[in-house]
Amino acid sequence: MPASLPRFLRSGTLPDVSEADLLFDAYLMHLKVERGLGLATVQAYATDLARFGAHLAETHVELAAVDAGALASFLQAQSARGLSARSQARYLSSVRGLFRWLLAERHVVRDPTELIDGPRKVRKLPTVLSRAEVLALLTAPDVDDSPLGIRDAAMMHTMYAAGLRVSELVHLELGDVNLETGFVQAFGKGRKRRIVPLGAPARHRIERWRDAVRGGWADVAERSLFVTERGGPMTRQNFFGRIRFWALRAGIGRPLSPHKLRHSFATHLLLGGADLRAVQTMLGHADIATTQVYTHVTGEHLVSMHSRYHPRG
Repeated sequence: MPASLPRFLRSGTLPDVSEADLLFDAYLMHLKVERGLGLATVQAYATDLARFGAHLAETHVELAAVDAGALASFLQAQSARGLSARSQARYLSSVRGLFRWLLAERHVVRDPTELIDGPRKVRKLPTVLSRAEVLALLTAPDVDDSPLGIRDAAMMHTMYAAGLRVSELVHLELGDVNLETGFVQAFGKGRKRRIVPLGAPARHRIERWRDAVRGGWADVAERSLFVTERGGPMTRQNFFGRIRFWALRAGIGRPLSPHKLRHSFATHLLLGGADLRAVQTMLGHADIATTQVYTHVTGEHLVSMHSRYHPRG
């Protein structure tokens, strides 16, 4: 069965490759090359399909013979492992994508996932920072004497100003930011390109970082906008550590991840009266239903305001 990485992403070959193995790898290649999904996303699909393939081997079911009963057995096995409904739904989504591709490529004659409804999952509301917490976080780095502070302030300002995913932030290149017009070009899931405005504070921080620090760290050939002290591109893990460090310095006691800045970007825009479609475009969401989760958060704010200020609240 497939390992956590497909063979086209690893070196070497594996003996005794089954037909299912080859189809799994061909599908992962399709996701990588034709759909343009990132390495981390393809890895996630590979892990899910590895679990599915292992279950088929344990239950002695061929891929072409998978039916609704076999899929139900797979989901029940994941439930018995203690997986949440959310995780089970993710597994089903991965398998559903596989079978839709198999059907389109005529490797199977039916899609058994059409008969399966995913486990009901409770949508978790995003955790956001207050405006005061965001201000405390953005102003925590020392931008007078610390090169690291200058870089980290520029990264956090950019992420909050444009609502970027952390992967989009660390993959920004010099040419992706136009400080004269005040726009940043981000490449989201599936390498979909979008243009998002930058406010004056973020533009100022980026300019300070680029002109005062970056040139002393990065080689001339390096295109990444944000680099480490050694001159290489910043990584997601590195930035996770830095933002947690500054959160503690800012006195934010609860756990903080970079994605909470993206959540805060969307929520604060909606609280300020921004149009939902505009926020969807800036976030790079393909489906507006994904953006609508933020309306629940802003809805709670409206209820609070109504209760506080309406004479009959």
